[in-house]
Amino acid sequence: MENFVYSVETKKSFEEAVVSVLKSVDQKSWALFQIYDIKERLAAKGFNFSQLKIIEICSAKYANKLLSKNKFVSMCMPCKINVIEDNNKVYIAGMRTTIMPDLFQGITKEEAQEVENEIIAIIDNAK
Repeated sequence: MENFVYSVETKKSFEEAVVSVLKSVDQKSWALFQIYDIKERLAAKGFNFSQLKIIEICSAKYANKLLSKNKFVSMCMPCKINVIEDNNKVYIAGMRTTIMPDLFQGITKEEAQEVENEIIAIIDNAK
């Protein structure tokens, strides 16, 4: 899983971590697309689930660069940062985009690494 997910534990509360991610996204000048409250959506269907929010973000600069090379990379877009509560701990996690060259022809390791570095910085700054 560590090849696919970058995850850090934070000492912040769940809601503080969500706010911190949003601030970090803004500081990096990425766009916020949507926030999904999975606990709330599952509760509406009668399920009890722990806190989980999926925060969709995008950098037009990187999206344009990668999509210009392979439109199927859109399967991994927009980027997602998840705030997860598990066993009374809070985690902030995102996908390691360096797996993209193995999945999508035309995407270089260097390009994927640039995006991953940005995602890691957003997560680390939010921690």
